[in-house]
Amino acid sequence: MYPEDLVAPMRTELTSTGFEELKTTEDVSSLMDKENDSVFVLINSVCGCAAGNARPAAIFSVKQSEKKPGKVVTVFAGVDKEATEKMREYCLPYPPSSPSMALFRKGELVHFIERHHIEGNSPQAIADNLLAAFNEYL
Repeated sequence: MYPEDLVAPMRTELTSTGFEELKTTEDVSSLMDKENDSVFVLINSVCGCAAGNARPAAIFSVKQSEKKPGKVVTVFAGVDKEATEKMREYCLPYPPSSPSMALFRKGELVHFIERHHIEGNSPQAIADNLLAAFNEYL
């Protein structure tokens, strides 16, 4: 677990732009077990590729897309461990990966970006991938 004073700016970067934090297994289950039209999830982390690539790409894509997910949420790997583990259950068959991003449509996982698709790619390339997924599935 990372100290809260270390991760607070990383949380705020997302919540200040409209992402809802899911900090408990109940938060995750409550959202994911409802009938949602669409949910976009960023599994956040403290690594450099989250800071330099994943968070900027996720924020940009949500702000710029004409087709927006109904819910935009985040769980924080290494911080909110149980919530992250619960969210990862919904992301199966993909193995645990952080950072990562998932798009759900009517409860079905329709698009997933693993860490190895984030590392080494520019925020714009990742955002383009997300925008294409939003256009296809939303």
